[in-house]
Amino acid sequence: MQKNTVQFQKGLSLFDFLEKYSTDEQCRQALYQLRWPTGYVCPSCGNTTGCALKSRKLYQCHKCHHQTSLIAGTIFHGTKLPLKKWFLASYLLTQRKNSLSALQLSREIGVNYNTAWKLKHKLMQVMMERQQKKQLDRKSTRLNSSHTDISRMPSSA
Repeated sequence: MQKNTVQFQKGLSLFDFLEKYSTDEQCRQALYQLRWPTGYVCPSCGNTTGCALKSRKLYQCHKCHHQTSLIAGTIFHGTKLPLKKWFLASYLLTQRKNSLSALQLSREIGVNYNTAWKLKHKLMQVMMERQQKKQLDRKSTRLNSSHTDISRMPSSA
């Protein structure tokens, strides 16, 4: 019997995860790369030059002087929880075969139950929205391709 390729795909072990994301600085670097893969881009004017204000953990545009933080406009916006706890929570929620309760999450990342509950529901909401967007993109691609195929058919007149 053949192995299920999805079930046996290589994942990130807990050891590797902790090696990559064990400090807030490592998490900030990873988030920076995800948010601005080609470098800083001002969300206000689109300028690509700016500087880091290290004392306030902000980035400032050289053109319009707009200041933004790395977590502004993300799921992490307005949180007091360290990024490494957010990253660990997302890892734990996505690596389990069965769901992880908020109580168990609170024990594993060292926060109170209410914080774990809010964190879990925010992460689950984002994952659900992303999955729905992927499904909508696939459906619209199929609709567009089928519409194109129908329009190319020769008319019988």
